[in-house]
Amino acid sequence: MKIDRRLIYNFDWTLVGFIALIVGMGVLNLYSAGYGISGEPYVKQIRWVVLGIGVMALAFAVDYRWVARYAYAAHALAIVLLIAVFVAGSVTKGSQRWINVGGFTMQPSELVKITLILALSKYFNDHRVEGKYGIRELVTPFLVVLVPFALVLKQPDLGTALMLMILFGSMVLFIGIRWRALLGLAVTALLVIPLGWNFMAEYQRERVLTFVYPERDPLGSGYHIIQSIIAVGSGGILGKGFLKGTQSQLKFLPEQQTDFVFSVFAEEWGFLGALFVLVLFLALILWSLKIAQHSRDYLGTLIAFGATMLIFWGVFINVAMVLGILPVVGIPLPFFSYGGSSMVKMMAAMGLLMNVSMRRYVLQS
Repeated sequence: MKIDRRLIYNFDWTLVGFIALIVGMGVLNLYSAGYGISGEPYVKQIRWVVLGIGVMALAFAVDYRWVARYAYAAHALAIVLLIAVFVAGSVTKGSQRWINVGGFTMQPSELVKITLILALSKYFNDHRVEGKYGIRELVTPFLVVLVPFALVLKQPDLGTALMLMILFGSMVLFIGIRWRALLGLAVTALLVIPLGWNFMAEYQRERVLTFVYPERDPLGSGYHIIQSIIAVGSGGILGKGFLKGTQSQLKFLPEQQTDFVFSVFAEEWGFLGALFVLVLFLALILWSLKIAQHSRDYLGTLIAFGATMLIFWGVFINVAMVLGILPVVGIPLPFFSYGGSSMVKMMAAMGLLMNVSMRRYVLQS
């Protein structure tokens, strides 16, 4: 197979640099978060990073136009895996989200985020309209997201289900929607919220109530967020130092390797350290938007924008969550939170960004 030299010349070292720096800091922070815990979670995370690098390489090696041809098939496969979770999936902490595939335990709901971006990108690229989209034109793409949304919500995994809708909404706003259609969707969402409350699991309702008033149950449902805020606040300006965070090292902070991994970092490195990480994420997001802006075609722009939104909303929701600004919905911090499916998903998204970036100077064939 002949490789176009222009792909090598246009290799996006800046994007790779951002990813390497953020991933490296994430692994180091995970070492601290899991310090003293048997099994050394950071070692497993390194293995997932290595696998993720392989997935990223595969994601940028094949032209994204070719990948998009099979976007619907890939999305259908992801939905099949979501259904398979209810048949052969394992139950952890009351949720049925994981399935064993080829000796690996994976979370199909993470995979479906990537296939959703690809499927929506292909649809909006193939079905362009003059002007902006209306309700009628959005029925089909809405069904593309509605099926996995319902399946993920049933697991139950409210955070991931909401993320799917947020990705859909972000891409719809990006392509352009008529203001009447937008107003109609907003009104519908407001009407559905009370109905959705009745379908929420008890622990999900508790999380919402805890968000409004965490002190109502400080040793129960409010414990997570209270300890998280204490950890972040106790870090001060410069932090307590690596491996010296009292909330994390004394294990007061629940889920400190996953949902609240940013709290561990903020406690040990302080406001300046946390700000540095957020600036890094901002730089990565801006660079990714630049890739979308300079893509050679509309399809590449849509794929790159979707991948960028995956980073942006992951960071925004997780950080807002650990600071008590949003309810705790279980959204991992990209590249930082422990988890193989999450890491591989993010590396796949970065591979798609690299794919679009490298081919922006290659002519259509």
